Amino acid sequence: MPAARAAAEKYSCCQTGNRRAGRKCVRDRIREMTDKLTNYRDFWPYYLREHARPATRGLHYAGTACGLCLLIAAGVTGNPWLILPAVISGYAFAWLAHLLVERNRPATFTYPVWSLISDFRMFFLWMSGRLGPELRNAGVAETG
Repeated sequence: MPAARAAAEKYSCCQTGNRRAGRKCVRDRIREMTDKLTNYRDFWPYYLREHARPATRGLHYAGTACGLCLLIAAGVTGNPWLILPAVISGYAFAWLAHLLVERNRPATFTYPVWSLISDFRMFFLWMSGRLGPELRNAGVAETG
């Protein structure tokens, strides 16, 4: 066990479960800095925990919906200039959510492809009403 992880095991917030909604304990933060996820199966719950607050997810949904609408408009009108605003809107909403609401670093910077896949997965699960069980399995309270 790396020294940083061993040191984190001492923190009482990690052992007693005294965590505020959407906040990670010190152990989780250190583990994320020392361990790189190597498969998508492990990434998906991590991604959901990085989006623990409903407002964060809501801003992601707004950005994803806006981006998809712009991509559809680009396809319908044949205007390729709508693709850039589609990408910008999707990322702008998401990054603002992480900066202002969740106060964490977007997974996009470390896991760009898995993050993009997960953003669409989270969006479509939410749209179909099937996100709740996924959040619970990842240890995230649906209401924040």
